[in-house]
Amino acid sequence: MYSNQRVGRITGALLLFIFISGVVIFQFLQGPVLFSDNFLTTTSQNSNPIIISVLLSILSGLATITVATLLLPIFKRHNPHLAYVYFAFCILGFIAIMIDNVSVISMLELSNEYVKNGNHTSVDMLETLVYQRHRWTHYFYLLLSCFPVFVLYYTLYLSKLVPRIISIFGIFAVILMFIEEVLSIFGHSISMNMLLPIALIQITLPLWLLFKGLNTPVLAKDNG
Repeated sequence: MYSNQRVGRITGALLLFIFISGVVIFQFLQGPVLFSDNFLTTTSQNSNPIIISVLLSILSGLATITVATLLLPIFKRHNPHLAYVYFAFCILGFIAIMIDNVSVISMLELSNEYVKNGNHTSVDMLETLVYQRHRWTHYFYLLLSCFPVFVLYYTLYLSKLVPRIISIFGIFAVILMFIEEVLSIFGHSISMNMLLPIALIQITLPLWLLFKGLNTPVLAKDNG
């Protein structure tokens, strides 16, 4: 059986991969292309990066489920209900990733068709439809991703498996992210700076786990 420290370090490595892949996908591979004003031409020109981003997001989603699986037996000792809620939200998050990926592939196929056949009315109409569909699936994916992250930090707070300052900051950061995503869906975004705290804590927690692992005092009492 893995020790808490080993599970913590493996979890930290996976969370670090999830964070880095998210930055690469949305800031470099997809964001500048799919949300550009002329995505019909740029998406086809960047077909390989788009395909890579889809594969990377699938790996990231699988890594999230792996994290939930690793933490499930540990979280169950502290709060079985939250342990299963976290696992369930991670599964839902993976489904949301796959739905978002379908919309990405749809944009790529439309772009390829546009470049191949040239501009015509039917493609112009589909442009708006496909773009807006991806916008909705992307924002709802981001919104849904807040739930497993909140449960993760809340469970870490209750169990004291990491310093509570990390858990508290994580809860605060994900609430800010949730507010910003909800407002963005309704077209009233406050500022993308509201996402900076979640970025900070999502790099801090993995690094802490890589170096320190998970705390064990509470479990030691249970096993004593």
